Amino acid sequence: MNSFTSLRNALLAFLFVATFGLNATAQSDLEKALYALPDVIFHEIDPPKGFEAAYELRIKQPIDHKHPELGFFYQRAYLTHKGFDRPTVIATEGYQRPANRMYELTQLLDANQLDVEHRYFGASIPENADWQYLNLENATADLHHIRELFGRLYDGKWISTGISKGGQTTIFYRYFYPDDVDVSVPYVAPLNLSTEDERIYTFLDTVGSDECRKKILDFQKAVLKNRDEILPRLYWQTKGAKLDFTYLSFEQAFEYAVLEYSFSFWQWGAHCEDIPSPKAPVDSLLEHLLSVSGLDFFADQSMKAYASHYYQAGTQMGYYGYKTEPFKGLLKALPMHPHPSAIFMPDKMPVTFTDELVRKVYNWVNEHGNNMIYINGDADTWSATAVRPSGKTNAVFFFLPGKDHGQARIRNMTDAERSKFVSTLENWLEMDIQE
Repeated sequence: MNSFTSLRNALLAFLFVATFGLNATAQSDLEKALYALPDVIFHEIDPPKGFEAAYELRIKQPIDHKHPELGFFYQRAYLTHKGFDRPTVIATEGYQRPANRMYELTQLLDANQLDVEHRYFGASIPENADWQYLNLENATADLHHIRELFGRLYDGKWISTGISKGGQTTIFYRYFYPDDVDVSVPYVAPLNLSTEDERIYTFLDTVGSDECRKKILDFQKAVLKNRDEILPRLYWQTKGAKLDFTYLSFEQAFEYAVLEYSFSFWQWGAHCEDIPSPKAPVDSLLEHLLSVSGLDFFADQSMKAYASHYYQAGTQMGYYGYKTEPFKGLLKALPMHPHPSAIFMPDKMPVTFTDELVRKVYNWVNEHGNNMIYINGDADTWSATAVRPSGKTNAVFFFLPGKDHGQARIRNMTDAERSKFVSTLENWLEMDIQE
């Protein structure tokens, strides 16, 4: 008997005991409802301030929704309960979710929240996992199953939301199950059309000022030209950090970090005035490189942590690559052609990318993607492949000026932007939002 089953039985024995400030009647009503749900195991956790209760869940899911006879696994999720009469936000995570995290949309709507870890991440990995079942059809069917289960508890308005890869999941979920939610709010969510979406190159060639882009390129070249002095310093730093390099060699990882620099610079809001001069001391060059584009991202540990992400990028979701033409004669470990890819497939397995699904979704959001609010930062590299207005839907778009991947949030909107956002939600959800 696993710990969740034991705890389930223990909770059942003390169903009417009040904990964490929730009165006995309210708690018993919620837990009775949870016990009545099939496929759900739960245990109580501390609720965030202002909420009545919270639970960590394990939800039974088919490994392949089209072939349930292949077996099942348990998907981790978190339920945060505000009230049966409140709307419900389902957070469509793109990665692992080791702890409950509250979304600003949940706080704004005074809503219940289901925070769902993506399949094949964290605690949501089947035994002897077969990569072929990590696809968007199954990932969104997981969410649909959860929506059907918890729709028995919460029959009010439903809103889906996610950030970055989680925002991509929000888009795909709405495509496959357009009637599951009333509103979708993807944050900083790219919709890539190939494994080397060239809109990324166009963005990096045009974002910011000519002077800033030149400083970025000059810095990258300076780092590569000083490799003989930088690599020994970097080697001992990575040893101290206990980083391993077998998927990529140490020198390959170094060159990838240099190529990644321009992408990360804009994605995470680095500042042009902080870029060292090409003639700066080597230690200054290295310190700045690591502050923007760390080598740890290309170490074995990250390859393992993001293996499922790369598999999805390489098979269905698309991604980006790196231009090498500006660095002719400076790259020694990576090939100039074809452009090095930012996709690192698990175990370097050969796969075939097909753009059939992303093209269908791209056309669908432009033609039929109603009641969707897109939040992006116009300084974020990922805004290059964000969904753009087509004029054919009622979707609302926010490209927040000067905001990067981590700043494009409701809390950073201007008063006018926030007013538009809130009034749109009030209209679509048919409710008053008290701020």
